[in-house]
Amino acid sequence: MARDKTPLQRKLPVRERVLDAAERLLAQGSATFSMRELADEAEVSFATPFNQFGSKGSIMLALSARRIALMRERLAQATLPETAVARVLIAVDIARAVMLGAPAVNRAVMGAISAPSDEPGNVLSHSSLLWTEALGAGTGLAAGTRALALAALPDQLAFAFRGVLSFWTAGELTDALLSQRARAAAATVLLAFVERQDRAQLLALLEE
Repeated sequence: MARDKTPLQRKLPVRERVLDAAERLLAQGSATFSMRELADEAEVSFATPFNQFGSKGSIMLALSARRIALMRERLAQATLPETAVARVLIAVDIARAVMLGAPAVNRAVMGAISAPSDEPGNVLSHSSLLWTEALGAGTGLAAGTRALALAALPDQLAFAFRGVLSFWTAGELTDALLSQRARAAAATVLLAFVERQDRAQLLALLEE
């Protein structure tokens, strides 16, 4: 049943109202909500979610993009150090905080976008942008492979973080362990591109 909306909610763009409604349904444990239920919750016509997104799968992809956009926004607002390794670890912590901000919703979104689909999304490209911004200019990475690192690491960090999230989504990782495992995954990826004297910090993360 649709909830009473505030005037501010009613003034939101229709696309945002539909996404907000989807989040509310997911937060209530309604991962299998129908498009009609979604339209009712958003107080729009039955056709509107289809007109805006085309399918429920596309709505889930849009919710994923929302999460990554929030991660990027918080990273942009953070006071970041110069070194790439420290910046990436801060980005990991920001991403973990976003995911744990609404775990029921985010597990549902992760589960949906991980299912086989005829509608490939662009989650990888969105995620890679986050890690590109986290790496910055690559300060502190080994000079001889810095250019390769800046080209390869965004995708590899995206793969690593997505892998950790998949186990969290499946319930194999607790909320408490998400940060530790995500930082260790990032450390493993970064190890190949740091100077020998800087490896100790990353190795320590693997020993935790």
